[in-house]
Amino acid sequence: MISFKQLPLEAKAAVAAGVVFFSMMLSRSYLAEQLELRMRRWLLRLQMALFANALMLIGSLHVWRSTVTTFSRSSAASSFCFMPWKIAVFMFLALAHSSFFTLLFLVAEEPYFFSLAAYTCLGAYIILIFFLFALGSVEQAYKFLAGRGARVGTGNKNSRTAMKPVLSVMLTLVLTVVGLLNASQPPTVNSVEVPVHKLPSTLNNLKVVLLSDIHLGPTVGKTKLAMIVRMVKALKPDITVIVGDLTDSEAEIIRPAVEPLGELDSPLGTYFVTGNHEYYTSDVSNWFELLKSFNIRPLHNENVKIVSPKRADDWFCLAGVDDIEAAALRYSGHGMDLKKALRGCSSENAIVLLAHQPVAAKWALQERPDINLILSGHTHGGQMFPLNAGAYFLNPFFVGLYKVGQNTFVYVSPGTMYFGIPMRLGSRAEITEIILRSP
Repeated sequence: MISFKQLPLEAKAAVAAGVVFFSMMLSRSYLAEQLELRMRRWLLRLQMALFANALMLIGSLHVWRSTVTTFSRSSAASSFCFMPWKIAVFMFLALAHSSFFTLLFLVAEEPYFFSLAAYTCLGAYIILIFFLFALGSVEQAYKFLAGRGARVGTGNKNSRTAMKPVLSVMLTLVLTVVGLLNASQPPTVNSVEVPVHKLPSTLNNLKVVLLSDIHLGPTVGKTKLAMIVRMVKALKPDITVIVGDLTDSEAEIIRPAVEPLGELDSPLGTYFVTGNHEYYTSDVSNWFELLKSFNIRPLHNENVKIVSPKRADDWFCLAGVDDIEAAALRYSGHGMDLKKALRGCSSENAIVLLAHQPVAAKWALQERPDINLILSGHTHGGQMFPLNAGAYFLNPFFVGLYKVGQNTFVYVSPGTMYFGIPMRLGSRAEITEIILRSP
């Protein structure tokens, strides 16, 4: 029987990840009611950081072997540049691993440079891992097709071995710069017209501005939020909605960064529903109170009537549900409850639902197909290559406007900022201007 000491490093990292994951499930199931809230909050974040780092260690070992060990066996190891390169790779990996811990220690009104550097390295790390594995797969396929009997010179073999990490690093550097430049641009304003069945004619052309996935935290601070608020105010919306993942931190810590939200002044109100990241903070109640102080109403499995300024009898139902992960995290008093959220909303009037995750939108339509429009976020449009493909296949609605049945639409925002990694590749941050049309 193989002992733990005899396992390869990758296997040890996988075991460590499994142990941390088991501890996460254990603490959520048995310790949730026994631990004080602040301790539970800190423990959850620490466990998530350790779990991510244990998984990353498997990839980091591959990166080190591909970009350092490979060259240590060649003549390049004796060159003057090899030691600085070795140090650079080590620092790159160390920064990437440290990114998850910035949520615990480095969150303030504006991002710290260290946090920005760490999350940039994390983004580059993901891209580099992809290219190393992709080019490695191509290399293996080439060897298979060439046949085992093909005789290749040692010099050619060494040059091909070096080509894979060199090409991977070059592609990673180029895409990292492109991603950083793309994410540094202000969100694009996307105007979308949506026909809403049974919307009163007096509410025709009602303008709803949709924000999602701002992720105030280690790499998004007050300056970026103030820019978003200025852009929203310039659109002069009738209603502003924030469909989750506003924050990655506790309300008390990041309160100064949230102050620009107090400048939102949509005449028919500003509304908010939770995303999964609000529950990761374990501070939802304090966030609700903070948002209320800025005249932003959380829709906690509840609804409001949006009444026409022209005629009091004309209205539609705007409802919001808690994020679906609240139940998985055993967050007391929270969890998606569509029946409660739509209480009093009949099919005689138009219904607009705010639900952070597209999966929640799918569940809602299965239960209440009379919902006319669902506004979601969560996917970030994949945010960056190569994560786009995963986000596409894991969500029933990916990004943009979808028609479901005859009278129902779902719109999924690609996000107004980004989560952690200050990069976007294959997606663009967006503020969505939704114009509601009556039939």
